[in-house]
Amino acid sequence: MNSLAFDYPFQTVGGSLIIHADCFEWLGRLPENSLHAIVTDPPYGVKEYEFDQLEKRKEGRGGVWRIPPAFDGHVRSPLPRFTALKPRERALMQEYFTTWSAYALQALRPGGHVFIASNTFLSQLAFSAIVAGGLEFRGELIRIVKTLRGGDRPKNAEEEFPDVSSMARGCYEPWGIFRKPLPPNMTVGDCLRTFQTGGLRRKADGTPFGDVIVSTRTSSRERQIADHPSLKPQSFLRQVVYAALPLGEGIIADPFMGSGSTIAAAEAQGLTAVGIERHPEYYSISQRAIPMLAAIHSNAQTSDLDLKQMQLL
Repeated sequence: MNSLAFDYPFQTVGGSLIIHADCFEWLGRLPENSLHAIVTDPPYGVKEYEFDQLEKRKEGRGGVWRIPPAFDGHVRSPLPRFTALKPRERALMQEYFTTWSAYALQALRPGGHVFIASNTFLSQLAFSAIVAGGLEFRGELIRIVKTLRGGDRPKNAEEEFPDVSSMARGCYEPWGIFRKPLPPNMTVGDCLRTFQTGGLRRKADGTPFGDVIVSTRTSSRERQIADHPSLKPQSFLRQVVYAALPLGEGIIADPFMGSGSTIAAAEAQGLTAVGIERHPEYYSISQRAIPMLAAIHSNAQTSDLDLKQMQLL
């Protein structure tokens, strides 16, 4: 595993590896067919995680981040202005993900899966760009989670239009599922034998991995451990990383590691992962956060969708 760090600063955490590097540069240096799967939550406005924008968010000065997003009786966490992206910025985002997809394609083994978090505004742009980069679209994983995004009355006209919402209340998060194409004439069985990839791992009880998962919002306990604006809960991520390695072996990569929640989920499941993060602050946080997140008890196999849970939403 340490050979994957090249000459970048790195640290081993359990059986996994975290690296302080730019993911485009790192992916470009990997030998072909190095990774078995990718599970990641990338930046979407592309610029919201630039150093200057993160500094503005920390200081409450806004920039790309909507701060303070408090109106209509609710106080919300800072959110990127996805709906305010200009046409040129959307075109840059598509170019960004097409390029990233091409790098991921080279690094993955044939049949290796990619799970990539998205949002309802930009998923169609990002997913089409990823396909343009060479990965094949294999569907979506829908994370059912009731957030505080959307559903607001019109800003500065709440009393005038009390029965109107400016947009639908967000109740799900789409994740794209992609796969590196299998070699010509190779079946999934052949791919599993040759590359340990090609399919998705069934759950521990033998039932198939489903494309809808009911999820809670990330707990305050996890947020206290790992301060990152898009932290996903362990109960959700552990199911994803488990499914990503069909034979339960190989290397899962998170090229946009953040504070390390995907790596922690892999560690909790006894899997091997490598995380890449270019921001020094988040890389530093991940070093202590990953063992603590991995140690959290989470029943990750009991969150399947059922009617009662849907009614509660």
